[in-house]
Amino acid sequence: MTTELSQMNWTQLDERVQQMIEQEYHIIPMTPGLEASVMRIEMEDQRYVLKVWDKDSKPDIAQQYRLLSKLYQSGIRVSRPYGWGLDDQQNQVLLTSYDGEPITQLTQSKLTHLAERLMEVHRYPVNEMNTGEDGEYIFKTEFVQYFFPQIELHDDINDLLTNLIQQVQIRQECLIHGDYNLGNILEMDGHYTIIDWTNGQYGDPRYDMAWSVFLINIYNGERYGEMYHAKFARSASYTYTLEEEQVFDAIACLRWILLRRVGDVPMGPDVMERVHSMVVRNPYLNEHLL
Repeated sequence: MTTELSQMNWTQLDERVQQMIEQEYHIIPMTPGLEASVMRIEMEDQRYVLKVWDKDSKPDIAQQYRLLSKLYQSGIRVSRPYGWGLDDQQNQVLLTSYDGEPITQLTQSKLTHLAERLMEVHRYPVNEMNTGEDGEYIFKTEFVQYFFPQIELHDDINDLLTNLIQQVQIRQECLIHGDYNLGNILEMDGHYTIIDWTNGQYGDPRYDMAWSVFLINIYNGERYGEMYHAKFARSASYTYTLEEEQVFDAIACLRWILLRRVGDVPMGPDVMERVHSMVVRNPYLNEHLL
């Protein structure tokens, strides 16, 4: 794989960057994701991030580039996209602004910012009919099929999930991020930027929030999880019932349990203990799932 920017087949590339890529620049490898290799490009007084999908995942980067462009122009806190194309191995590549490093230490103030950024995403004005211009960069999926891979092989999870979805009608009424976690939120100079929009789609904000709160709970502790949830619950747009909350908490937990069975999920001290605690407290779940 070449990392020579000038040798890549760019479908779209910012004019200023195009003029600069023949000059000297430095490449600094960053922590890779599950789907792609990531590197920082330092060029003159500018820093960029190059993401190369050189693993099994092959998302639609043209769609992601269009989505980022629209969100950036509308004021949503996302990385500025500068270009996309293919490298010499036909791997998709995406060039964006450099916006800092993932959050490592949580505070009440940071949790407030994180909740506000996600609610901004949910308020993004999308075309409700998924037609016209919005249909070109925001897609719809079948909820279970997309977020619960291989669920048909796990009857216990499948049966529970079917019952839960019958109790709440899954909505596809707004833009969701789909995987809003600390690894996908960058921090720099007091600003917070949302990255990795592979799962960005029309979806249900109740699920998007529940998944995000669930991940804070199990990876950062219930104290932070409760504070984070409270930031959403105090907003004027939060009108969900306790039953809805418990159902979507259960759906988020079932997804994590399934992902743990079919692949790798991040682990750490006390993670399973926290998951067990959430399972036994939720009236829709049982500890035989673990």
